[in-house]
Amino acid sequence: MSKNEQPIKVNAFIDKDTEMKGDIRFKESFRIDGKFKGKILEGNNLIIGESAQVNADIDVRNIAINGRVKGSIIAKDSTEIFARGKVTGQIITSKLIIEEGAFFQGTCQMELKALEGEKTDSDEKKDK
Repeated sequence: MSKNEQPIKVNAFIDKDTEMKGDIRFKESFRIDGKFKGKILEGNNLIIGESAQVNADIDVRNIAINGRVKGSIIAKDSTEIFARGKVTGQIITSKLIIEEGAFFQGTCQMELKALEGEKTDSDEKKDK
């Protein structure tokens, strides 16, 4: 969530004193302030708080990172890594914002059409 957008209403969260393992699916928004290990399989807005330590494969629409994330991230619309955020792994997204002071080590692939399942120009030419 960029600075000039409205704040997101959080529907569920993992508190900073909580540790959790497993798979998560959510609809609107979810915030993690504690420790999570596993997979986040579906959701709109994921917020990783400053105290969060996440080791997961993540597939969401938007992600905002203030804590630590290790794993692969697919964010169909946007990925934001704020100044206190630390990400190690692969990111696939259509929009990437990294604030000064943030840490990112890994790879990033930005392909909107691949994320949306649309055919690329080269795929359409092959079909003709």
